[in-house]
Amino acid sequence: MIGKVGIECAERGMLPDWIIRRGIRRLCRARLKAIKSATSLYPDNSELGQIAYETEAANQQHYELPPEFFELVLGSRRKYSCCFFESSDQSLDEAEVNSLKASCDHAQVYDGANILELGCGWGSLTLWMAESFPNSQITAVSNSQPQRKFIEKRAAERNLSDRIQVITADINSFAPKRVFDRIVSIEMFEHVRNHEMLFERMWDWLTPEGKLFVHVFCHREKTYLFDVEGPSDWMSEYFFTGGIMPSAELLPKIANGWTLEDSWLWDGKQYQLTAEAWLRLIDQNKQKVLACLAEHYGKYSQRWFNRWRIFFLAVAELFGFADGQEWVVKHYLFKK
Repeated sequence: MIGKVGIECAERGMLPDWIIRRGIRRLCRARLKAIKSATSLYPDNSELGQIAYETEAANQQHYELPPEFFELVLGSRRKYSCCFFESSDQSLDEAEVNSLKASCDHAQVYDGANILELGCGWGSLTLWMAESFPNSQITAVSNSQPQRKFIEKRAAERNLSDRIQVITADINSFAPKRVFDRIVSIEMFEHVRNHEMLFERMWDWLTPEGKLFVHVFCHREKTYLFDVEGPSDWMSEYFFTGGIMPSAELLPKIANGWTLEDSWLWDGKQYQLTAEAWLRLIDQNKQKVLACLAEHYGKYSQRWFNRWRIFFLAVAELFGFADGQEWVVKHYLFKK
């Protein structure tokens, strides 16, 4: 399953899920052995001239797909990130709401705050905050035109347009013209390679009493990069080019000048449950998903359907590995 032949068979839909899952778990064990024996897998970023690399690749891999695809595979809030299940029998829709509430609580969002969301995805948190805090103004930043249009349409349908501004921008060049009371970011920092530079810039984007909330997936101990070096780096090649798996301590360590006010940990089983729910939806909506993928991938739609299934399987197995105790989700609240 690790070699080219195994991957080709999986992409053609020739392997049952149990074999694919077993292969993914083998890769998890190999990854764990490699990162735990390495002294450092995080480069010195002091010489890097920009915050993120491969931003266009990330766009093409995830965010330039037709919005209808994500409407078919995500919950009703379209949250394309880890959700929180209070019990394993909760629905995905309930888990989306749980996680949105938790993010707002942990970020200490309040009504009347001016809020900046970096990496707003399909607008799950932006729209939730606009609904929950009617006197707040939310500036949402995404590097995807389809996401901007989708959020603006949803905001108009819910009479929220006066509370939301959506900006399409590359994080490398983004420069807001105002300061904010809160900056929130859900699973964007994993696409960043120069976190020091981003923290320096965000300092100037906050009011003196402002706070920064960050939600990331991470490994408990080690930081490593998603680079394409061989067949086993399938996820890096097709779904996470230029990405990084931060350690749980990476952001607090490099946030020079910032104070870590609080942090929270969700074990990996939360992401496992989330990805398994996405997998069920893509299977339930297979024909509609294939039609949607055909708009983007043409004659390769079936192969990409299988790749998306493998991606969801990989997320589920990675975060479920070792009972969810190796790869986890962290929330951080920083203040100036």
